[in-house]
Amino acid sequence: MASSIATKPFLTSSPAHAFSSSSSLNSDLSSLSSVSVQISVRPRISKRFRELSLSLSLSFCFHYRIAVFICTNLVIVIIPNSRMENVEVPEFLELLNAKLDQLFKIFGTRANKIKAAGSTFGNYFRVTTYGESHGGGVGCVIDGCPPRLPLSEADMQVDLDRRRPGQSRITTPRKETDTCKIFSGVSEGVTTGTPIHVSVPNTDQRGHDYNEMSLAYRPSHADATYDMKYGVRSVQGGGRSSARETIGRVASGAVAKKILKEFAGTEVLAYVSQVHKVVLPEDLIDHDTLTLDQIESNIARCPDPEYAEKMISAIDAVRVKGDSVGGVVTCIVRNCPRGLGSPVFDKLEAELAKAVMSLPATKGFQFGSGFAGTFLTGSEHNDEFYIDEHGKMRTRTNRSGGIQGGISNGEIINMRIAFKPTSTIGKKQHTVSRDKKEIDLIARGRHDPCVVPRAVPMVEAMVALVLVDQLMAQYAQCNLFPVNPELQEPLLPMLEPAEVPFV
Repeated sequence: MASSIATKPFLTSSPAHAFSSSSSLNSDLSSLSSVSVQISVRPRISKRFRELSLSLSLSFCFHYRIAVFICTNLVIVIIPNSRMENVEVPEFLELLNAKLDQLFKIFGTRANKIKAAGSTFGNYFRVTTYGESHGGGVGCVIDGCPPRLPLSEADMQVDLDRRRPGQSRITTPRKETDTCKIFSGVSEGVTTGTPIHVSVPNTDQRGHDYNEMSLAYRPSHADATYDMKYGVRSVQGGGRSSARETIGRVASGAVAKKILKEFAGTEVLAYVSQVHKVVLPEDLIDHDTLTLDQIESNIARCPDPEYAEKMISAIDAVRVKGDSVGGVVTCIVRNCPRGLGSPVFDKLEAELAKAVMSLPATKGFQFGSGFAGTFLTGSEHNDEFYIDEHGKMRTRTNRSGGIQGGISNGEIINMRIAFKPTSTIGKKQHTVSRDKKEIDLIARGRHDPCVVPRAVPMVEAMVALVLVDQLMAQYAQCNLFPVNPELQEPLLPMLEPAEVPFV
C-alpha cells in the first residue's frame, strides 16, 4: 500500500556556526569535527519520548559517547570525532540507523501512537481530511487507492454538489461552488496507486459573523469541549468541528463508491426518513428498487413526494423563527459482497457505526431491526434461510440488516442515523463566556435550519469508505487460497476474476 509518510532518519550536515561537517562515505570519521544526524519528528515529541532517548543513549552511546538532543519536533545526534577513531563511516551509520529505527518503533507502537488528532480514517484505504470552515480551503489525501481505476474530478463533483451549501431555502445560505481539483495520484484519467490529493477552496467566508461568539460558548456546540481539550479554538465557523470538514469525506467517498460499483456492482444509497416529527413509514420505500433519481427529486431528499413536502414545511416553520430541527437518515447497501467484517472487535456494524457517528451532529445509530427488535421473540426476529432460484442461500426476512455475527451475508444492509438539531441558532440562549460569566447569546452567521438533507451524501461516503476498507482486508486475508465451493460461496457473486477491471 502506498504511503505518503516518511519515517526513516536522514543524514545532514549541521549549520556552520554550530558544527562543521562534510565528508564522503568512503572516508573515516577522523577527518570530521563532528557528524550531525537530524530526524524531523511529527507530532511534537512528548516527555515519554525524551525518556526513551535517554535509554538509547545509555545503551548505545556508552562506547561511542554520542550526544542526543531532543527538541519539540527534532532529534539531533552529535558524534564527536575524538570518540570515533578507527571507525568506518558506512559501518557506523548502519548501526546508528538500526538503533534509531529501534527507538522509533518503540515510539510509534508502544509509547505514543498518535493519529494526527483523529483526522485519518481507514486501514487499507486511508483518508486524511484537512482544512477549516473559514480557512483557505479544505480537502483530503487518499492513500491506498488501487491503480488503474478510471477517475476524474467529475466523479467527485457529483456528490460534492449534493453536499454543498446554498442549494435550497432549507439549507444554509452560504454560497460555495465547492469545485474540486485533483493535484496528485491520477494520470491520464486513471489512478496511479499513489496518494490522491483533492482540494476545494473556500470562497465565501465571513469571519466577522462570529465576532460575538469569540468569547461565548454556543450551547451544545464543540466550542466548549475544544477549548477544554486544546486551550485554543477556531472561532470562525467552528474550525474542524464545522460540517465543511466533510468535503474531504465526500470526495474520498465518491472514489470508494466507484471502486465498489466497478468491482462488485455495490450501490450505497441514503435518504431522509424523518425530519422532526414527520416520520416516513418504512413500508412506503422498496429498498430493492430505490433509485438515486427518486431521492434527488426534491430538496428534502425524501423518496416519497408526499412526505417530502411535509418535511420541507417542518423545516420552513423553524427556519423563519431562527430555530432548527433534526431528523434521521436511512442508508442501504445493495449487492454488498459476502464475508466483509470480522467476528469480534471489528464487526462490520461496529465499523459502520464508528464511521457514521463521526459525522457532525450525529446522536444515534440503529442497524437492521434496531431497538424495535427488543419487542420481538427469537422466533419472531430470526431471519430464516432458504435456497433461491439461482441456488444461492438467502434469508426470507432481513431483520439482521444484512450482517450476521459481524460479517456481511449478501442481503441488503440497512441502517438509520439520527442527527440532532443544528446547535447554532438565531434565538436567544443562556450560556457562559471564556472568563466564566453567565451571558445571553444570539448567534449570527449562516447556518442550516436542518442538517439532515445535506447529510445524505456524507452518510453514503462514510459507509462506502468502510466497505472498501473491509473489502481490501477480506482479500488480503481470505483470497490467498482457493475457495471451497462446497463450504463457501464466492466473495463476489457478480464478477469472475477475469472480468474485474483493476486487479
